[in-house]
Amino acid sequence: MATKANSAPLPTVPPELERIPLVGNQRDIGWISDRVVSITEGKPPLWWWLCFIPSVLCLGMLGFMLAYQITTGVGVWGNMHPVMWGWDIINFVWWIGIGHAGTLISAILFLLRQRWRTAVNRAAEAMTIFAVMCAGIYPALHVGRVWFDWWLFPIPNSNGPIWPQFRSPLMWDVFAVSTYFTVSVLFWYMGLIPDLAVMRDRAVGKVRQFLYGLFSLGWTGSNRHWSNYEKAYLLLAGLSTPLVLSVHSIVSLDFSVSQLPGWHTTIFPPYFVAGAIFSGFGMVLTLLVPLRKLCRLEDIITMRHIDIMCKVTLATGSIVGYAYAMEFFIAWYSGSAAEQFHFMNRALGPYQWGWLPMIICNVVIPQLFWFKWFRQNLLAVFIISIIVNVGMWFERFVIIVIGLHRDFLPSSWGYFRPTWVDICTYLGTFGLFFTLFLLFMRFLPMIAISEVKGVTPQSDPHHPLGGAKHEERIPQSEGGLTP
Repeated sequence: MATKANSAPLPTVPPELERIPLVGNQRDIGWISDRVVSITEGKPPLWWWLCFIPSVLCLGMLGFMLAYQITTGVGVWGNMHPVMWGWDIINFVWWIGIGHAGTLISAILFLLRQRWRTAVNRAAEAMTIFAVMCAGIYPALHVGRVWFDWWLFPIPNSNGPIWPQFRSPLMWDVFAVSTYFTVSVLFWYMGLIPDLAVMRDRAVGKVRQFLYGLFSLGWTGSNRHWSNYEKAYLLLAGLSTPLVLSVHSIVSLDFSVSQLPGWHTTIFPPYFVAGAIFSGFGMVLTLLVPLRKLCRLEDIITMRHIDIMCKVTLATGSIVGYAYAMEFFIAWYSGSAAEQFHFMNRALGPYQWGWLPMIICNVVIPQLFWFKWFRQNLLAVFIISIIVNVGMWFERFVIIVIGLHRDFLPSSWGYFRPTWVDICTYLGTFGLFFTLFLLFMRFLPMIAISEVKGVTPQSDPHHPLGGAKHEERIPQSEGGLTP
């Protein structure tokens, strides 16, 4: 009869090869629900009011600015010949870019099975929706007659053959952005359903219980519900993935289909997509770095999440820097005097004060993320993330204003200056964005509870904390395993 030899301990992973867990301090599943839902339960903290009141005031300023522009006309903007696109299109493209990280984190990283996305995807999706809402204000206004905006949609009408001009890039924006917004809302809501059921079961008041129960669609957590949920989530992720690439590509076509130097180039679609992801991750870091501290979510949004998002920001920022260099190379290689003049005008012309911050903020400063100390220093990450979005705003300013202010005829040259209406409208969109985001935090779980639970060791049946029992390791002889 074979006797069991002296048992040896199971081999352990060297400390330097161990992965940092996605949920810190081995928090259990119940703690995750309590920690996330507690943000919405009870009275809002002081810091929430200190952020919410200024946001509402800025939102009120936005409402006044919109009413003033509609009743007075877009002549109150700083747009002038030849710069007929000014802060309206700059801010439209900037806000659309902000909204790109949410779909990337939720859809593409889901299909790539990146488990770290679970802690940040819900807030990023909400950020996407609110940013697209801010962006949609500008195309609706810059047509001049807002009451005719419905002509942009191919709906039956009784005014004769009035149909959209499908050769206009404005029409492409309408269809691309509206599709992106619709799918983003569906994707966001689909992921919310299991968590709304958690909120329903924990709700105390009848109104909250009714509303959470209504929007959780009778979720019980049965095998059938989870199966249907995962199928629907996968399908929406597949539908959302092309939108990440198509929306900002179509926005870039607003410029590249024209015949203007600096705009008429095929590099714009990938260049705009990389820039949108770059600015989107910058805004995600700007929001989540302080919130993980204020909401005590350090064990859910860990330093590993921050580190990975910094690396994505570094990668996309390097792509944007490469695109900047290629633009100058293409202008030189083309031999076109107009192209060469345009790019020299960017670097040395009267708007040099806009081009230099773009290069410093988008190319130079993100290179600090090569160093681990900057990726692990939350204050440095927060400051760099803000600098990234400042730089991306200057990028849109450089493309639009510098591309227009010096026309083919020197007699047509001009100098664009924004008016107080431009500035107040832009600040007002921040009020809309932060008001919606703070309300989202107050009444809905900003962390995907069910998805974070799925990456804990307790949910892994092969992990000791998940109930797995490892047998003693059988010693190995020279010929192999002994029976």
